[in-house]
Amino acid sequence: MKASSVLGIIFSNTYDENISELTSVRTMGSVPFAGRYRLIDFILSDMVNCGISKVGISTKSNYQSLMDHLGSGKPWDLSRKREGITLLPPFSLIGKGNAGGMFSGRIDAIANMMNYISRGGKEYVIFADCNVVCNLDYGKIIDDHIESGADITIAYKRGVRPKLSNLMTFELEGDKIVKLETADTKDTAVNYSLNILVIRRVLLERLIDGAVSMGYTSFERDIIARNLDSLYIRGHKVEEYAMTIDSLQSYYDISMGLVNGSYKELFNRERTIYTKVRDDVPAVYGICSKAGNSLIADGCIIKGTVENSILFRGVYVAEGAVVKDSVIMQDTYISQGSKINCAILDKEVVVKPNRELSGAPTYPLYIGKNITV
Repeated sequence: MKASSVLGIIFSNTYDENISELTSVRTMGSVPFAGRYRLIDFILSDMVNCGISKVGISTKSNYQSLMDHLGSGKPWDLSRKREGITLLPPFSLIGKGNAGGMFSGRIDAIANMMNYISRGGKEYVIFADCNVVCNLDYGKIIDDHIESGADITIAYKRGVRPKLSNLMTFELEGDKIVKLETADTKDTAVNYSLNILVIRRVLLERLIDGAVSMGYTSFERDIIARNLDSLYIRGHKVEEYAMTIDSLQSYYDISMGLVNGSYKELFNRERTIYTKVRDDVPAVYGICSKAGNSLIADGCIIKGTVENSILFRGVYVAEGAVVKDSVIMQDTYISQGSKINCAILDKEVVVKPNRELSGAPTYPLYIGKNITV
């Protein structure tokens, strides 16, 4: 694959409403994950690892933390005079009475960035969302698309459909998609889209221009489904680790899966996941501390007990405090004698002495950013 011929586009805000607890102050792309990463790191690293050097990030709201995290793109080797990383504005350029307002759907969003895509001069475009935690070989997806002669390739997995609006499920004959639905399905195994899509740029320009002129709004129904008969739209089955976040519960479950065996599936030596570096001292463990089966980031101070949990940078667990089956985000302070169980604590939470915060594996407790309990 000639990586120089591919432009990457990442939607940072798609499905924010599905985990509104975590996205009320940030985008989906900047949601913390796995102790030191943000969700956008996985998609962005996948693109960089296959050699893509020009990436546009579609933004819409609450993207200050995303800007702070991405910076110039240096951790991903995207700090360049030419190409590199570009944050795309959320303002719509089309629609009656909507010019200057926020875009209102994927077709509108893509139409808004078509000048950037066209001037980029790349032959192919690959789209992706930030709510899929994965470490995929994008080069293989793109190569398969080119070798097959397909017009559009959609990466998919087989399993129970995530509870996301407008998520495509489809039936195939060989690798060709012959039937597509976007409605909710029962809890049975289906082929569901990972919203990773490859398309030739000139075809994308034609499809978006046509959709805008017809007043279409749904990329899935009005572009993909309408063209199943006229275009060769194929599916690329993903066998590697790829988990879709569709709720706070799924975020918790996927996080807990990392400490229970899936960490090695997500992080491997073949494809590194890059992130913004925060220089910090190693984690410090007190004489009476106990820690097991956990991901504990640099800068943590552990004087109590931590079991089966994920602790981000700078977390303090005081003497006598117990943290079990929980996700504790950056710079949170857990005071002496407090007990945390099946909980998600956002950044800079302060838990006062002798408090007990407990959820359940099927209903984790969430405490918002900067809250003192």
